Amino acid sequence: MDNKEFRIATIEKSREEGKWHRFWDMISRHWYHFSYNKLSILGISIVVLVILLAILAPCIAPYPAHAGPFVDFINAGQPPGVKYWLGTDPIGRDIFTRIIFAFRGALVMSIVVLAIAVPVGSLLGLIAGFYYKTIIDTIIMRISDVFLSIPPLVLALSVAAVLKPNLMNSMIALTVMWWPWYTRLVYGMASSVSNEYFVIAADLTGASKFHILFREILPNCLSPVFTKMALDVGWVIIFSASLSFVGLGEQPPTPALGQMVSDGAKYLPELWWMCIFPALAIIVMILGFNLFGDGIRDMLQSSR
Repeated sequence: MDNKEFRIATIEKSREEGKWHRFWDMISRHWYHFSYNKLSILGISIVVLVILLAILAPCIAPYPAHAGPFVDFINAGQPPGVKYWLGTDPIGRDIFTRIIFAFRGALVMSIVVLAIAVPVGSLLGLIAGFYYKTIIDTIIMRISDVFLSIPPLVLALSVAAVLKPNLMNSMIALTVMWWPWYTRLVYGMASSVSNEYFVIAADLTGASKFHILFREILPNCLSPVFTKMALDVGWVIIFSASLSFVGLGEQPPTPALGQMVSDGAKYLPELWWMCIFPALAIIVMILGFNLFGDGIRDMLQSSR
């Protein structure tokens, strides 16, 4: 290798090392802003724990068969103890096992609802904001206003009641009520950003509408969208638990946290653990995702 090839190789190596250095520097800077609030660490710890419990449920649950139509009347109604940490229900199923498996449904519900509602709502808000004060803006925003005018839980209950009660239809019900919030959020950001000089300059230089929407306007709307997504996971869990509480979510014998609270309320105060522990599981999940969302918000605001 002559001197010229050696210099070229050295330059390329330094560039690659520089990329990795900038990447890790960005990660460490974001983590510093995220971890500045100690409650954010608690939030992400809860989130990671819940996700691991849901993924590894068949391996770590003490009685995996209890997540289905298991019956053991000999151990029915057992209070919390060494064998059954959180007690058993009236047909002998372990409450702790069923809570771990119920985490799966809650997380799947949150992921699917936001995976559909966020892109749809953001795209409609982006288009409406770009075509501000036009017929396109009027049509999109008036439709979203109609959905927003209906109380969210009432809308979700109405849609779920029309459809057959199961997990998929519960997702549809929540998605129908969720997309307008992102449409309204992105619309406000896009209508403001579309008047900035860099957007006008891109338009004057002949950039396509697609380029202006997705390369100029959309990146400036992502920060509040990511923050709202992290906070909305808790709200999706609340609404999904509400649907399953009234029998419009996952159907027995599949465990669902809302359904477990509803079933346990029938046996209060004798079998108090049937209601209390699933309710605490819902509270802990919501608390974890809300604290995690606060950390995401602080991180994105500090890194601007």
